Amino acid sequence: MGSHEFTALNKINLSFKIGEFSGLVGPSGSGKTTFLNILGSLDVPTQGKAVVLGHSISELSTKKMAELRNHHLGFIFQTYNLLAVYTVYENVELPLLLLKMPEAERKKAVLQSLEWVGLTDKIKSRPAQLSGGECQRVSIARAMVKKPKLVLADEPTANLDAHNSHNILETMEKLNQELKTTFIFSTHDEKVIQYLRRTIVLKDGQVVSDDNLAKN
Repeated sequence: MGSHEFTALNKINLSFKIGEFSGLVGPSGSGKTTFLNILGSLDVPTQGKAVVLGHSISELSTKKMAELRNHHLGFIFQTYNLLAVYTVYENVELPLLLLKMPEAERKKAVLQSLEWVGLTDKIKSRPAQLSGGECQRVSIARAMVKKPKLVLADEPTANLDAHNSHNILETMEKLNQELKTTFIFSTHDEKVIQYLRRTIVLKDGQVVSDDNLAKN
């Protein structure tokens, strides 16, 4: 940052098992989003090593990073990042078009994904016609449509009220259990933390605590 050096993550040493439902917890500026961006191959660590699904991020070419994201990773953002000119169906279908999946297979996968989030009656709607909760459910469907091995969710409930937040979290928890997809959240929302089975607290780029939680 100009002439100053800022260390976003410092001496981080973490590993995640398949099927985890985990969260990075901490205030803004603690390094949560940077950590997710590295796992998602959107950023590359300047030092150290990040291995995602057997791939060392620093050693991948830009093309190989894109292939990793396209085939195996799902992203859920707090601002939804839906394409306004596309219908719900088309937004969810987009990742499958990038994979060049045949049309019949795409249709089956999109409808299944929208059924998971309870939005089969909205397939022809556009984002502007949906509530915030519905937009976030579309973004979950888009993230899950290719049945990724890892989903990275950056403050997914930040723009939602309590009722919609719980609906969204219950949906993601159900998909985690049914599909064994690994979920890693970035959050400081207590509503999200209630659902996590593992919480990793970050402060100033370092791990303060790492706790597995027993759920009733």
